[in-house]
Amino acid sequence: MDKKKLYVGNLPWSMTNDSLKEMFASYGEVVEAVIITDRMSGRSKGFGFVTFADEAVAEKAAAEMNGKTVEERQIVVNVARPREERPAGGGYRGGGGAGGGFRRDNRPRY
Repeated sequence: MDKKKLYVGNLPWSMTNDSLKEMFASYGEVVEAVIITDRMSGRSKGFGFVTFADEAVAEKAAAEMNGKTVEERQIVVNVARPREERPAGGGYRGGGGAGGGFRRDNRPRY
């Protein structure tokens, strides 16, 4: 697990990649700061990731920034976990299979 990468949650909707990077830059070299956005609207999802060059700096930043109030929101900061595997296809949001409310046999629903 990469302990240099931090998850930052409950961010203000106005936060940008640059402002996120600035918020953590005082702790040390920030390699990357990314706000996660919705694919369709391009709006922030309210969380992001900050990657530091040094693991010790990342741990210090997480300890000191967790719970800090930013624009009237209490942010959550911790070491990022690896992305979990998701099942392929099916389900409500599209993908493969008969998801999305469509039936393969064209029978009416009762």
